[in-house]
Amino acid sequence: MKPVEDALLYDFYGNLLTDKMQTALESYLMDDLSLAEIAQANNISRQGVYDTIRRAIKTLHEYENKLGLVAKFNSQASTLDKALELIDEAKYDEAKQLVQAVRDEITGE
Repeated sequence: MKPVEDALLYDFYGNLLTDKMQTALESYLMDDLSLAEIAQANNISRQGVYDTIRRAIKTLHEYENKLGLVAKFNSQASTLDKALELIDEAKYDEAKQLVQAVRDEITGE
């Protein structure tokens, strides 16, 4: 598991998971609880927690493979970072073009 990547996927798609998956994943990723701690708090086995977390993460990756929202977000963030660099270099027209490209992508124009 890649906690940072999984947490980002959770930010985008977490509400699409079942309540049980959300609870387990939040405890694991955000609260940094161990599988044993989560199991004890939810009165289930450690293996049950592990299976729920693995299934939830797999589901998040499936959503990303189908929808690509995180990849799109990362691409737009990278483009905006480049625009900021261009602004620092006083290349305002180039920066404006990059920002406009992101805006067009967001609005669908």
